Amino acid sequence: MALDLTFTEDEEAFRAEARVWLEANVPAQPLASFDTREGFEQHRAWERTLHDAGWAVVSWPVEYGGRGVNLVEWLIFEEEYYRAGAPGRVGQNGLFLLGPTLMDFGTPDQKARFLPRMARADDIWCQGWSEPDAGSDLAGIRSRAQLDGDHYMLSGQKTWCSRGAFADWMFGLFRTDPAAERHRGLTMILVPLDLPGVTVRPIAQLDGETGFAEVFLEDVRVPVDQRLGEEHKGWNVAMATAGFERGVSLRSPGRFMATAARLIDQWRERPDETLRDDVVAGWMDAEAYRLHNYATVSRLMAGGTIGAESSVNKIFWSEMDLHLQSTALRLLGQDAEVDGNRWLDGFLFALSGPIYAGTNEVQRNVIAERVLGLPRSAG
Repeated sequence: MALDLTFTEDEEAFRAEARVWLEANVPAQPLASFDTREGFEQHRAWERTLHDAGWAVVSWPVEYGGRGVNLVEWLIFEEEYYRAGAPGRVGQNGLFLLGPTLMDFGTPDQKARFLPRMARADDIWCQGWSEPDAGSDLAGIRSRAQLDGDHYMLSGQKTWCSRGAFADWMFGLFRTDPAAERHRGLTMILVPLDLPGVTVRPIAQLDGETGFAEVFLEDVRVPVDQRLGEEHKGWNVAMATAGFERGVSLRSPGRFMATAARLIDQWRERPDETLRDDVVAGWMDAEAYRLHNYATVSRLMAGGTIGAESSVNKIFWSEMDLHLQSTALRLLGQDAEVDGNRWLDGFLFALSGPIYAGTNEVQRNVIAERVLGLPRSAG
């Protein structure tokens, strides 16, 4: 299918409207880090400002808090959002991962119950997948959910829950069939973090902030109607969510285009001919990623799907981000350590990119087996 990058009059008008609103409303001063309680609530308030103006989830149906625009317009909004230097999305786990999954697998009651509150940041979600013995090996999950009448009894431990220190809800995978092996017998369950038996233990990072948390569950009773998808079929639900995480939803090209533009400005301020090629390569990668995403959403709008190729996407954006950030640090030298320099924070976060959403080593295995059709190693 040919890719037409000519925007319609309606799309150009949408871009202009978004640009005007963002230029008038993006906070003049950066918000505190959302890995602190103060910053978390500042970002929640910003999410509500977006929602009340109709910009929180532009591609969602109107009844759930969106504008019902198409995916091309969503990409346009993301470009304008990051171009304006708007705050990071503290609700991203819900908005870009759980939200689309709910639309695919949720019941009408679940959609009506959860999506509008998610859009307005009344509920902010963390992801409860990783466990001490099941990180990238998601099929090794041991936390259990035992059916007890019209409730599940949850027990186990989740770790590395992003935004978990201050989140309201967690979407997690639990083993509902102990006799099943690996990815069979898992179920996705939506868990309020204020229930009896839930203990949230923040995990301090090197900078002392708490971007993650461990969540302990001891005989936590959760109604069956908070199961997402079929019982024992949670692997399919999780893989759909992972597709959104690795594909176009979580890391839209607008983010990297804005970073590449900042890198070019940084090079112009202190040109270093030894890094010229690295700067140009960063810009070219960001533009290639942008074009790839427009091609992907064009295919989706024509009825296509995202499958295992999302693993290619994930490797590309995570390694591109690390290249952009590390090139900036090399340009800055020791000035990169000046307090308040965004490049250092960006670099530290980019280091995690090849790890979260499934390590890049695992993604290469997925590509080899499911995209290229190569045999498994006998070793």
